[in-house]
Amino acid sequence: MTGKALFIIGEVVGVHGLGGNLKVRSYAESIETYKPGINVKLKSSEKDDETWYEVLNASNHKKGILLSLKGVQDINLAQSLKGKEIFIKREDLPELEENAYFWQDLIGLEVLDKKRGSLGKIDSILQTGANDVFVVKTNKNGDKEEVLVPAIESVIISVNIKEGTMEIELPKGL
Repeated sequence: MTGKALFIIGEVVGVHGLGGNLKVRSYAESIETYKPGINVKLKSSEKDDETWYEVLNASNHKKGILLSLKGVQDINLAQSLKGKEIFIKREDLPELEENAYFWQDLIGLEVLDKKRGSLGKIDSILQTGANDVFVVKTNKNGDKEEVLVPAIESVIISVNIKEGTMEIELPKGL
């Protein structure tokens, strides 16, 4: 699980103005992830671009971020970047607080409930406002199952990224 070289931190969803500013849907909790001087890679799912850009400025804008990149100073180039995902090197990510994890490190962990055993693997994570929710999927006897697990301290017992597991105790009724 660990050692993933690049982390996705956002997606270009549009342009702002004529000067090449990008509207970004950020997957990072803090704008500090986009600090000036950091290098980001923009690529689309169709092809693997090797173009890296230096962040000149990032600011909060409505529900996202306005991002200014070195070398992207006109609307035409900015338009061509729309839809691309934004990646950063692991070593350039900010330090995490204790018991905090990058989503990308949690995707794929096997979820083990104290009573029910293995529930499957974390497929995705939903932001709900109150707390995040892990979407855990499994394929038992040809039937696909999905369990929604609240990402709250009272449910999560332990996370072991190296072992690829998350131990939980679901509350009654879930």
